[in-house]
Amino acid sequence: MPAAGSYLWLMKQNNLYLIIGVLAAAVIALGIYVYRQETKPKGVELRIDETGISVQEK
Repeated sequence: MPAAGSYLWLMKQNNLYLIIGVLAAAVIALGIYVYRQETKPKGVELRIDETGISVQEK
């Protein structure tokens, strides 16, 4: 049976890996979002909804 101290250390290490993984995923997601926003095509946006038709120049 492992010592209680080593078990707690392992739990802390697993939590650290989890936090690093979540932060890495957030950074990747934010990078993809920013890239997509920066590379959106410029032009005209045509929106049709319940209020009518609107045309906006981008």
